Amino acid sequence: QVCQGRVVLILTWQGTNPHLRSVLLNSHTDVVPVFEEHWTYPPFEAVKDSQGNIYARGAQDMKCVSIQYLEAIRRLKTEGKSFARTIHLTFVPDEEVGGHKGMEMFVKRPEFKALNVGFAMDEGLASPSDTFSVFYGERSPWWIKVKCMGSPGHGSRFISNTAAEKMHKVINSFLAFRESEKQRLKSDSSLTLGDVTSLNMTMLEGGVSFNVVPSEMAASFDIRIPPTVDLK
Repeated sequence: QVCQGRVVLILTWQGTNPHLRSVLLNSHTDVVPVFEEHWTYPPFEAVKDSQGNIYARGAQDMKCVSIQYLEAIRRLKTEGKSFARTIHLTFVPDEEVGGHKGMEMFVKRPEFKALNVGFAMDEGLASPSDTFSVFYGERSPWWIKVKCMGSPGHGSRFISNTAAEKMHKVINSFLAFRESEKQRLKSDSSLTLGDVTSLNMTMLEGGVSFNVVPSEMAASFDIRIPPTVDLK
């Protein structure tokens, strides 16, 4: 337990030469919130239909990859295989909200250092086929929240310098950049999603009543920047 209610599970397959740096197969157990009304089956009941399709929150992100790691090791052990390097599987909490109360705390602990990790594989990408995609670079997530302060007042008047007017400019600027990256991806067949910067406005906050001009508004943006882009 790295902090209250946040548990890391570690499974270890000992190698024949445990002094070598180990291989880590990492997964996360937490999921994002769910809109139950849009589900064919209850999202947390793990229903499998007659075609073998599994309906369960987190089945794709990322338990399908987790079970691939487990099944691969199960088969290798059944076949009597062994490896020089120790293989660890870790199942961590808190990934969907940044990992600050999960992996970030775990890597600072002696339990992680004792794993002697030399190479790690993480989430990858859910695949509907037998292709397993491996990435050596990951887009950097930038979660940006912009707050605009403005003059408050009654909703019946043309108040000058409002938070909404400022926010309008901010949102237009962000979404214009989003559209340019979207068109760049669309117009160049050599590019994949991982080659461009994705941007989405994910939260909008502000206001207390229909008839009150708020003094503050906030917009949150989820931005993913490719490894080829200079973050500065």
